[in-house]
Parts: sequence; C-alpha cells; structure tokens
Amino acid sequence: MASHPVSKFTEEQYLAIERAADFKSEFLDGAMFAMSGASVSHVRLQQNLSGELHAVLRGSGCEALGSDIRIKVPSRAYLYADVTVVCGEPMMADDHDDNLTNPAVIFEVLSPSTEKYDRRLKFQRYRSIDSLQDYILVNQKEVRIEQFTRRSDGIWTLRDYQGPDEELKIDSIGVAIPVRRIYERVNIPPAA
Repeated sequence: MASHPVSKFTEEQYLAIERAADFKSEFLDGAMFAMSGASVSHVRLQQNLSGELHAVLRGSGCEALGSDIRIKVPSRAYLYADVTVVCGEPMMADDHDDNLTNPAVIFEVLSPSTEKYDRRLKFQRYRSIDSLQDYILVNQKEVRIEQFTRRSDGIWTLRDYQGPDEELKIDSIGVAIPVRRIYERVNIPPAA
C-alpha cells in the first residue's frame, strides 16, 4: 500500500478532501492512503499501454483513460489504476464526473512498494465491479504480464505472458498488443 492511513473518514469527507488536494489518495473502508511517485520505467510502461490502447481502440466504442480517473468500487473504496479501459458511455457515481463505476479493463504497473497491495487487496476490491472483465498486472522488473480474466461463470483465470514476442490478447475489448511494444524503452534489470 502507498502509505499508512491518516484517520477514519466518511466517503463524503474523503471526496471533499480529495477534490481539493494537490496529490492523490486512495480510500479504503474509511482510511485515506496517499499515493507515491513513480519510476521512469513505471511511467514508460503506463504511457506505452495508454498509447497502444488509444491506437487500437479508436472507433471501437471503448477508450483508454489515464491514471487520474478515480474508480468507485462498490465495497467502500475509491481507487486509482494506472490505465483503465471503459466501453460505451463512462458511468459516473455522481455529478462531479470524476468517479468511474464501469471499467471493463484495469491495468496496474507493479512497483516494489505496491505489488502486494495490487495483487491482493486492490484486486479483491476490483473484483466486486460487475463490469470488470480483465485485471492486468504489468511487471517493471522483468518482461512479465499477468492477465486475470473473468469467465461467464464468474471464475477468474490467469494468462501469464513472459516473453517479448508474445501478444497480450484482451478478448473482452477485442485487442491484441505485442508485449514488445508495451516494454519499449523500459530498462529491465538483468536476471540475478
């Protein structure tokens, strides 16, 4: 998780503070957690994903949204993803136009400080979103992408991409992206 919680808040208090803040915080069960900065590799992965998605989704009825869109989760949480894909009209939780409720695909770039949080608690919360079809974790320390896909029976399955010559196939939005393009200009440390 990004930091230790400050105090307990209501959702309304959190949103009032968050909308006036100069930095982003996530909200879980009454606690606010400040978001930390990102490495160059993290930002490049995020931008590569956004760019590729923007290009392949053009004219499809789906669009990629950046990391500034807040996602309202039914289980008392407001979270930020690195990249979010929404299909159809974005549905917002209120008139402020800043709390998305219908993501189809969520991408998280794994960081050492947030990897456990992204894999466990955050994924647990995201799974409560009915519209979510794919949750995709992108590793910045090695070429590895883990794609969790919700089947029609509600079971989540894993596809593990570990090579630059593979294609990330996201059937729910009808796209395939070469893994090599996602990792373009990203410096992967040599294996130990």
